Amino acid sequence: MKNLAVLFDMDGVICHTNPFHSQAFQKFFAKRNLHPSEEEFAQHMYGKSNSYIFNHFLKREVKGDEFRKLEDEKEGLFREIYEPQINPIPGFLDFLNGLKLNGIKTAVATSAPRANMDLIIKRLGLDTKMESFLASEDVNTHKPEPEVYLKSADNLSAHPDNCVVFEDSFSGVSAAINAGMKVVGVLSSHTKEELPPCQLYIENYYDINLKMVANLVE
Repeated sequence: MKNLAVLFDMDGVICHTNPFHSQAFQKFFAKRNLHPSEEEFAQHMYGKSNSYIFNHFLKREVKGDEFRKLEDEKEGLFREIYEPQINPIPGFLDFLNGLKLNGIKTAVATSAPRANMDLIIKRLGLDTKMESFLASEDVNTHKPEPEVYLKSADNLSAHPDNCVVFEDSFSGVSAAINAGMKVVGVLSSHTKEELPPCQLYIENYYDINLKMVANLVE
């Protein structure tokens, strides 16, 4: 168990942020006379990078200065909406504290911008409880590519075989599988059937303990 490392996505895994991202994107797209349905968001927003989301819904490639400007606008809306309501998924903090008491290395590996990650980790006091924090700016390729998980494992000096990832989206689970890691599916936004096969599934962190996680890599 001393070699075990546990890696967490953020949106939908540490906090159930997707409804608030939906609200932010609804405001963002409404300004442009676009009104995606919740079903479209579930398929093309949850777990996806902003680059993919803008390209899909605006139906053209968005890059460079325009991308940075649009991302700043949308993520500013998200932080404004979500900051007064930041709460972890039930049981998360107790689960994380149990990992740390047992000397388990942990990381956040998210496709979200760093400003979003910083807001959440500081509000929840995670900045002193994890050894690695990677956001969208820290990688060249995004989920389902495995880069963010492989870089996180490297930061923790952990082999992918000894890493367990907590993920909630199709692209995120795919990234963890592509990195050669075991995956716990967090069913905050999707059903089991909507995700690639995971080793375990949880509704919240009262459904899991350290022994169950450690058994995945033994």
